[in-house]
Amino acid sequence: MTDAALRPTRCPILMPNRRTLHEKNNKQPPSLSSDFQPCGSVLMSERCMANRGPSYGLSREVQEKIEQKYVAELEARLVDWILLQCGDDLERPEPGKQNFQKWLMSGTILCRLINSLYPSGIEPIKKITETKMAFKQMEKISQFLQAAEEYGVTRGDIFQTVDLWEGKDMAAVQRTLVALGSEALTKDDGHFRGNKDWFHRKAKVQKREFSEEQLRQGRRLIGLQMGSNRGASQSGMVGYGTPRQIMRHDSPRHNGNESDSNP
Repeated sequence: MTDAALRPTRCPILMPNRRTLHEKNNKQPPSLSSDFQPCGSVLMSERCMANRGPSYGLSREVQEKIEQKYVAELEARLVDWILLQCGDDLERPEPGKQNFQKWLMSGTILCRLINSLYPSGIEPIKKITETKMAFKQMEKISQFLQAAEEYGVTRGDIFQTVDLWEGKDMAAVQRTLVALGSEALTKDDGHFRGNKDWFHRKAKVQKREFSEEQLRQGRRLIGLQMGSNRGASQSGMVGYGTPRQIMRHDSPRHNGNESDSNP
């Protein structure tokens, strides 16, 4: 027998074509459900975005340190302020970080909060829609963050959208809300509602203007950071080249003066 006869033959596996089966059975091809949309698609589902496993190792340690920054007492204060600022039609959430996140993650309450800090008719977010679609909720959170930065909150105090929507860093959410409350209290334009002791008032800028004569005189002065020769004198100095005189503390010529004591 030849070597070619001993070789195993490969039988091709014929897979049925999807179009052939469709024409044979006269059925429509199955469509993907809304719960199984690809993550790269615009229509992202909640299951697709929240499908995250537990973290381990260094990632777990970092996440635990982030979660330790969350303050439960500050959560109660922020809830009280939001309820007073937005109105009485909101329901108070149950205490806890997860309940606080679910209360805000839709973005509706945050949009109402930033609108309440503006006069009627010039609100930054014109239309607030109630929806359960993930990308719509994240869009409202992004609108709140942009409006908060335009209101005066510094970019370093602004949290990321995923920090709230996925609950990655709720301490950053607290920091943003505290900065927003402090900014509203500092503006003092009558739109802040709540206890003024809940937030600190920022220091106002004290701008000073000087005349050209005052500026000209200031250029002639030598700053103390460059050193000063005030109070300097040559008293006690000896001639150059004179060796240092080391004497005992009980010497008659101690400190360069004759002692009155008898030898």
